[in-house]
Amino acid sequence: MLSGTESKEQAQKIAAEIGKHYLGRPDLIELLLTGLLSRGHILLEGVPGVAKTTLVKAFAGALGVDFQRIQFTPDLLPADITGSYVYNMREQEFDLRKGPLFSNIVLADEINRAPAKTQSAMLEAMAEQQVTIEGERHDLHSPYMVLATQNPVEQEGVYMLPEAQLDRFLMKLHLGFPRREVERAMLRRYRKAPAAIEEVITAEDILAWQRAAEEVHISEELEEYILDLVSFTRKHRSVLLGVSPRASLGLLRASRALALVRGRDYVIPDDIRLLAVPIMAHRMVMHSEAELEGIRAEQIIHDALKRIAVIRKDAKAS
Repeated sequence: MLSGTESKEQAQKIAAEIGKHYLGRPDLIELLLTGLLSRGHILLEGVPGVAKTTLVKAFAGALGVDFQRIQFTPDLLPADITGSYVYNMREQEFDLRKGPLFSNIVLADEINRAPAKTQSAMLEAMAEQQVTIEGERHDLHSPYMVLATQNPVEQEGVYMLPEAQLDRFLMKLHLGFPRREVERAMLRRYRKAPAAIEEVITAEDILAWQRAAEEVHISEELEEYILDLVSFTRKHRSVLLGVSPRASLGLLRASRALALVRGRDYVIPDDIRLLAVPIMAHRMVMHSEAELEGIRAEQIIHDALKRIAVIRKDAKAS
């Protein structure tokens, strides 16, 4: 099994390769790796031009796996992404022409531009790692990860993702404008074409890394801590719909993965605290009155993190 030290070194090598093309928040790379190791999907939200697509392409390049990009548009059909059967005149039979979902890393660019019917075609792929084409089920590649992007301020010509689809994303990450010094470094970096991204690991390495993440230890106290956090969102008076049990499982798996990325074979409370907002905020539905008052889901989660402490077993016994 991959040791904590080996995992940390591997993560650092991947981050260094991605850094050839992406200059921005280093924690985003760590969170992308966390999502990959916990077999989750990630929604990247940011205004145009903040390097969402650049980050994903560099990420896939460093992993050395198959990569496909889908540009979502209002006229995109489900068959355009899943594939379809095409009649072969020579063989006189129908052959499956696979769509871009048959890849390891799939970039769903501007996912909220496609209508609900096409968006729903992603649900089966993301939840079950398979697609159904004309009644036949087809397994997708392993490892498998969907990275979707969307513009948070655009209102015309977009279709908001429903709660059921948002819940399929392990994390929702926000990309803002870079700091001045980062943007200055970007201008200097792109005076000439940046170096090509080199493959750091293979698909087999990723599968072994994912298995290692599942062996990371998490104590019963931290499992109770996760349950306390999700329960807080379900009981809060400003929240119409708290987070689902899928969020509980997501926090468990992602905290294990983050611990391994950081070189540990055990989870600590800070792993859960770091992941609480990216994993839970987009799953919460606020009361309309709370929204009018400007109360956001992130504020509720930060409040929970301040109020709820990890209770040790010996403290319970006493």
